[in-house]
Amino acid sequence: MTQSIETLFDESLEKYQAGEPAENLLPSFKEICDRDPKNSAALTCLSWLYLLLDQPKKALKAAERSVRIEPRDPQSRVNLALAMLELQEKGVRRHIEMVQQAIDFDDKIKNMIKESIDDGLKRKPDWKSLQKVNQWLFS
Repeated sequence: MTQSIETLFDESLEKYQAGEPAENLLPSFKEICDRDPKNSAALTCLSWLYLLLDQPKKALKAAERSVRIEPRDPQSRVNLALAMLELQEKGVRRHIEMVQQAIDFDDKIKNMIKESIDDGLKRKPDWKSLQKVNQWLFS
């Protein structure tokens, strides 16, 4: 019997938070997105995993889909900006400004984004694009 999408998502997210490597989680998040292509949260996670694995083109596609589904999600915007930076695309500022507005408005969002950035830098310490985004948002 196949797991429900919600169970698979929750279990995969728990594994990520417990320190499971991104490459081990990629198949689970791909499956979730294949089974539920409009799951913005799963697409956001998938794009983050692709970014951690140095696959910015795939990250860009997943982040773009996530932003189309849920335009106000700040983590999706961060992921989109990161993928764009990695690919040296234009238009990053607009996404950073939207995230900045969200974190200025809500401390919960600010803490969530900060935790995500800290986690990314812990997993990938020399991530230049993430260092740049961190500086833009929190300096």
